[in-house]
Amino acid sequence: MSNRTPLMAGNWKMNLDHLEANHLIQGLAMELKDHDHDYAKCEVVVIPPFTDLRTVQTIVEADDLGIKYGAQDVSVHDNGAYTGEISTAMLDKLGVSYVVMGHSERREYHGESDELVGAKARKTLEAGMTPILCCGEALEVRKAGTHVDFVLGQIRAALTGWAAEDVARIVIAYEPIWAIGTGETATAQDAQEVCAAIRKALAEDFGEQTAQATRILYGGSAKPDNIKELMAQDDVDGALIGGASLKAESFAAMAGFYA
Repeated sequence: MSNRTPLMAGNWKMNLDHLEANHLIQGLAMELKDHDHDYAKCEVVVIPPFTDLRTVQTIVEADDLGIKYGAQDVSVHDNGAYTGEISTAMLDKLGVSYVVMGHSERREYHGESDELVGAKARKTLEAGMTPILCCGEALEVRKAGTHVDFVLGQIRAALTGWAAEDVARIVIAYEPIWAIGTGETATAQDAQEVCAAIRKALAEDFGEQTAQATRILYGGSAKPDNIKELMAQDDVDGALIGGASLKAESFAAMAGFYA
């Protein structure tokens, strides 16, 4: 992992009301404290629904927690008649540090294109927050053996026209869609194959320095029982975690992979 700081990001998806969010974030803080978590060895980020952001902000700031938090999506618009949209300025006012874009569920259910994902990432970066740009292939692509080209195509389309210094400030999350709820199992070697290919492509397109600075997460059903093996891979810098992040004990255990 070189000198890249590992990152565990918990995506709560459309789960938990503000009372449940309060309970989880306080429980997570206690678990991390009990395990003497070293935030220099692993950054911890929770990504709640929009309606829980203020709740999380209040607890994190009041107790001066080391936990950071992010949003699950963002608009490319600044303000105006865009019903249902949330701007970067709104998120910034809530103390948001990270924003996810291009998640497979957004791509599938909302038809988000690589170009839109790239625009959201750029907007996020301009607002001083860190984009978590998601990419990943479906089962049919994996079976066809074209998964690496497919994923690199997503990333290159999203980052067209970007400067190297900006790319170095983003996080890329590789999520093999075929390994989520399909009965198929992704190995640590599967994760390393694609994460290494992503880093190589970044080096080709933006230079070796940028490639080595960019953190790449794995997002395919990471759990406490496989996190150590995943984090032992040279090009896996952390995980974008779904279900396991909804339980304070399991998420804290994953954040403490280094122990």
